[in-house]
Amino acid sequence: MDSISERRKAVFYLVAAAILWSTSGFFVKILDWQPIAILAGRSLFASVVFLIYLRRVPTRFNRWQLLAAGAFILTQFLYITSIKLTTAANSIFLQYTAPIYIVLLAFWFLREKPSRTDWFSMGLIFLGLGLFFGDKLSTDGFYGNLLAVLSGVTSAVMIVAFRAQKNGDPAESNLIAFLLTATLGFPFVLQQTWTVNSWLILAFLGIIQIGLAFIFFSKGIKHIPALEANLIGTLEPVLNPIWVFLFYGESMGRYAFFGGLVVLCGVILSAVGSAKAAKS
Repeated sequence: MDSISERRKAVFYLVAAAILWSTSGFFVKILDWQPIAILAGRSLFASVVFLIYLRRVPTRFNRWQLLAAGAFILTQFLYITSIKLTTAANSIFLQYTAPIYIVLLAFWFLREKPSRTDWFSMGLIFLGLGLFFGDKLSTDGFYGNLLAVLSGVTSAVMIVAFRAQKNGDPAESNLIAFLLTATLGFPFVLQQTWTVNSWLILAFLGIIQIGLAFIFFSKGIKHIPALEANLIGTLEPVLNPIWVFLFYGESMGRYAFFGGLVVLCGVILSAVGSAKAAKS
C-alpha cells in the first residue's frame, strides 16, 4: 500500500511539473531578451531555490549526476536555438519524440521494459501531437528541425539519467545545471535592458516555472519509470498554447483541440495502466 501511495504522489508531482513547465510560453513571449540571457537569468533564480531546498552544494559527483546535468543544459540550449531556426511547433513536436529513445535507453541501462499499455499510450500521444501541431508543422528550417530532434535525444538521456538516481538525490543534478548555466550565461544577462517587469518575469520563471517544477520532477522521477514520466510530461506542449489562448486570445484550431484531448487520454491511459501493473 505504501508503494501505491508513493506512486500516486509521484504522478501528482510529475503532472504538477508539466503544468508549471507549460506556463513558460506567454511569459517568454513578452520578455524582450535574448534566449540565452533568459535561460541564464531564469537559472540564476532557480539556483537560489535549489540551494534553499537542498541546503548544500554537491561535493561528490557520479556519472549519472553529471550526465543528467549536462543533458539538461544541452536540451535547453538545443531547444531554444531550434526555435530560432524553425517553427515553434516543429521544435516542440520533434523534441517530444524522446519516448522513442527512452524506450531503448531505459531498457539498456535501467532494465525498464515498456508494457503493451506503454506502447499503445505512446502511439496515442504521437497521434494527438500530430493532430495538435499538424496545421503548423512544415519542412522548412532543416537545421532547426535537426536541432529539435537532437533535443529529443538529449531530453531522453536527461530523463533516464535522472531515473538512474532513484536511490540518490536527482535534485543535485538540477542545481549543478542551474549554477553552470547561470555562470556561463551571465555575460548575456548584462547585455539586456533591465526593467522591474523583466526581473519579475525572470523571478517567476526561475522560482516557479522551472525551480519548483524541477523539485516536483526530481521527487516524482524516483518512483515512476522513465518512459511513463516522459509521457506524463507531454502535457506541457499541449497546455502551453492553451495558456497563451486564455491570456492572450491566440485562437486554437479544431484539430489542435481534439489533438489535446487525445494526448490527455494517452497520458491518463499510461498512468492508469502503470498503476494496475504496480498493484499486480
